[in-house]
Amino acid sequence: MSALPPKAEDSVFAVQSSIVIDAPVDKVWSVLLDFPAYSEWNAFVRSQTVVDSAEQPLEEQTVKEGSFLYLTANIPPSMDAKSRPSSTRLVVSHLDPENHRVAWTNRMPAWIMTTERWQWLTAPEDGKTKYETIEVFNGFLAYLVKWFVGSGLRQGFQAMADGLKAHSEQ
Repeated sequence: MSALPPKAEDSVFAVQSSIVIDAPVDKVWSVLLDFPAYSEWNAFVRSQTVVDSAEQPLEEQTVKEGSFLYLTANIPPSMDAKSRPSSTRLVVSHLDPENHRVAWTNRMPAWIMTTERWQWLTAPEDGKTKYETIEVFNGFLAYLVKWFVGSGLRQGFQAMADGLKAHSEQ
């Protein structure tokens, strides 16, 4: 895997989002990697948990390259606790704290679907932070994801960016 995000045009389907946040990059990075707090601010990814290979939550929730993740997401995004989230199993494929980049891939057989999600932060000179994210989908199931939940995923990515901004600016 490259140390750079994939290109949308090289996939069956891609979702992207970005936003400028009025907070220092280190604060935004801390919020982004504080998975246990996602339920407080993230209407899209309602929970993201570091787990072992048997999907049991680990006591230590610090993410590392190679960590397994269990994620639940509301599509469309909602803070409503009564929503029925979908779930997915992931593995952290890239973690670069120095350059504020994190990426993960799904754990499905490649012939069904591959996904690769990147999130990264940059710090312009004005003390603000730019958050960017992309997820690319490939394989047979990617077409179904595109047709059936593509719009909801786009809404979710924007809701996550908006939530990250609001929470980081507090």
